[in-house]
This record gives sequence, C-alpha cells and structure tokens, in this order.
Amino acid sequence: MNFSYSKLLLSTLALLFSLSAFSQTELRNKIVDFTTYLPIESASIYIQNTTVGTISNSDGKFVLLVPREFVNDTLIISSIGYKSFKTTIAEFDSSEDIFLEEDIASLDEVILIADPRPTTGNGIVEKAIDRLDKNMPEMPYLQKGFLRHKERNKKEYKWLIESALTLYDSSYASSSKENLKINVDENRKSYDLRDVDSLFAYAAYLKNRTNNRSLRAKNLRRDTIATSSLVNAIKWNDSRINGLENLFKGRLNLIRNSNARQALFGDNMLEKHQFELDTILVDDGRKLYKIKISESTDYVGLGTRNVYNEGFEAKGWLYIYYDNYAFKKIEYELVAASEVQKRRSKSLFGTQTNHKLVLTYKEYNDKMYPNYIYYETPKLVQIGDRSSDKEKKEKEPGFDKDEQFYYTIQEILFTEIIQDSAAVEEALRKEWSDDIFSPRPYNKEFWKNYNVLLESEEEEKLIYDLSKRASLFKQ
Repeated sequence: MNFSYSKLLLSTLALLFSLSAFSQTELRNKIVDFTTYLPIESASIYIQNTTVGTISNSDGKFVLLVPREFVNDTLIISSIGYKSFKTTIAEFDSSEDIFLEEDIASLDEVILIADPRPTTGNGIVEKAIDRLDKNMPEMPYLQKGFLRHKERNKKEYKWLIESALTLYDSSYASSSKENLKINVDENRKSYDLRDVDSLFAYAAYLKNRTNNRSLRAKNLRRDTIATSSLVNAIKWNDSRINGLENLFKGRLNLIRNSNARQALFGDNMLEKHQFELDTILVDDGRKLYKIKISESTDYVGLGTRNVYNEGFEAKGWLYIYYDNYAFKKIEYELVAASEVQKRRSKSLFGTQTNHKLVLTYKEYNDKMYPNYIYYETPKLVQIGDRSSDKEKKEKEPGFDKDEQFYYTIQEILFTEIIQDSAAVEEALRKEWSDDIFSPRPYNKEFWKNYNVLLESEEEEKLIYDLSKRASLFKQ
C-alpha cells in the first residue's frame, strides 16, 4: 500500500515537473515615446542572444511568451531612433508603461570620419547590395512565423485568417523560385465572407482558363455558380496578387531576391530608384544610415501576370547599419506615376499608392534574417460601369463603389530561427503546402505556446464583428 502510494506520489511529482519545464512566462506591456507619450509601433521585443521575440502593435502594446529556459535571461526592447530598454525577464514589471528616449547620432560627425566609405545615398545602398552575400544567410535554415491576413472593403471586414508558418530557405545565393518553401502548419482563426461578392475575380478566372476575352462579370449571376468553383477563383486571384508564394518569391521581396532576373534592387536599380542620405540614427547602440527613396528616370513595374501593375514610382526609406552595411529595415511604397496608372488607380481604388511594404531584419550569428513583413495593396473584386457618362445616369443596380475593391493586408512575424541541419532535413521530408484555404482543426494546445502578433484595439473590434457575421452567414 505504502509502496503504491509512494509510486503514485513520485509519478505525480514527475508530471508536475514536466509540465513546469515546458511552461512559459507571458510578458505584456505598452511601449511609449518618452517625450510625446505616443505609442511606439513595431518596436522589437526579444530575448538577448536568442531568436525568440515579437513586435509592438499600433497601440504600442505587445505580448511575448518566454520559454522557462530563458526566465533568467535579458529582455531587450528597441526601436530605431530610441535608446534600448533592458531588464531581466525575472524582474520584468508590467504595471507601468515602458518609455523609450530618443537617440540620434550626428550626421556630420560620421561623414567627416577619414574612412574610404561612400558618402552619398546611392553609394551606400550600392555598397549594401554588394555585401548581401556576406550579410545574408549562406546555409539552409528554417523559420517559424505567424501570419495575419486581413481583407476589407470601405464598409466592413470580409476575410481574416491567422496561421502558423514554417519558412525554408537554402541560402541567399540560391534562387528563391526553386529553393524557398512555405508551409502553413496550423490555423488559429479563419472567417471568410468573400464568396458573396467576387464575380469580377470569377470572370477573370474564367478568362484565364478559357481564353475567352469577351467574358464580362456583369453577364454572370452569383446564384448559378457553385461555391466550390468560386472558391477556386478566389484562390487563383489571391495567388497572383498577394499569395504567400508571390510575396516571398516575387520582386517585392527586395533583398532576398535582389539577385533574381529583373529584380527591383538589381543591376538597373538606379534607373528606377534614387537614394539620398538623410541622417544617422541609432538602433540598440548601433549607428544606422537613414536613406530616402525617390523616383529616378524609369518607372517601376511588378510584371504581375494578367494584372496591370506597371507605371509606378518608388518612395520610402532604407535603414542600413553603419558598421557592416546590412539592411535593418525597408519602408517601400509604389505610387502611380504614369498617366495610365494614375487614371486606373484613381478610377478603381481612389488612391495613388498601390503597394505598401515594410521589411525588417534581425541579426543572428552575424547574419540578417527576416523578422517582420507588412504588405498592403488594394485588390479589385467588382468592376461596375466606369464609363465617363455613367455618373450622369442613374446608379448601376447592385453596384456600390465602396465595395469595388478590398484593402488587403498581410503581416508576418518570424519568431524562431532553426539552423540545425538534422532538423532542417527532417522538416524537408514532410509534405509542404502554402495553401491557407485548406481546412485545419483548431489546435488549442499548439496555440497556447506560440507567439503571435497582438491585435490592436481597433482590430479586436473589427475581428469580433466579422466573427459574428461569419457565424450568421454559415447558419
């Protein structure tokens, strides 16, 4: 009897120890500018000398799950242009906001240093591109990440999906077309109401399949189309506009694919972009060049199949480390510049900015790895009659310009880097799929221990509204 009791007690203690070993500490707080009291968005929150981390949302808030093994390590909170905040995880205080102070280096002091280094924006960016083979990963690796994909028209949210991702890349030197893979591991949330108003996408899908150029969306009726067929059309439209494969293997993955044919940051980079040195900033104690992106002598084009995605000029900023010329952050916009693109953008979307991209990188073992991706673009889903005399007539039945296109936003946060060759090889033996449409049961235990992007207060309200409407739609 005593033996059985002792055995049970030991088993219970072993179980508790096991659960404790795998438990995590949750850190929550808000990051604020010391001078303005405004929230700091996209600040980096990470455990020193690890790949575990997250970023702050538009409210300056974050949540980070810290594995028990790192509880005595140092937490670093940094943002470009600010002094970093550091504390041990065990002493982290969530009762008061975290304030960051401004930290800017002297531009004159840096430029006057006697050093054979470029002093113009164009020269600095060219140097950074030349050094990509030294600063980017040269060995195969995996990254674990979190995707939040949102689509809405001017009235309401239409689609939300949140997924856990695995990225495989063989190296910077290899072609991403053949040597980069994405897998959707788990789904956290998935609400899709788009199948009720995507006849324009369906018409384009049919044209692509049948080569029938005369087909028009206005000649189609939603109640005659099978839902499964419409879903295939939406998937096709997503893949050519903003699918995961397109995002990672296309031209907008500016640094990773700079060695690809017709790359935006390739051999003819200065024909489409000009770069001007603006100032020197500081990130976690290291100097950064802040460089302005502006238009050059030629238009930027994305060459998207079956979509007119040409005639843009580039605007934005580059942040490049002073010591090793590594890209830390890219803020990149494509604005309508040609007369054709200006008319098209105004007529279809009511905006001249068609693409917004943010790429940030994290240094680990002296190499720069993707850390965060934000991509926003309008996507046409209904066309209506846009003839010049249409405005003088009665409004077209059933057509609402506020529902003509979706604002589509993809955010990807990478939370872990895996370099172990055995782990990489084992992962590659499994079947990979970047299809976010495939149904997957919700895995509660998985998401308990997975770092995600914290929703802003506005997003929480919109997502709640979408979830309620999706439930009613299914009924």
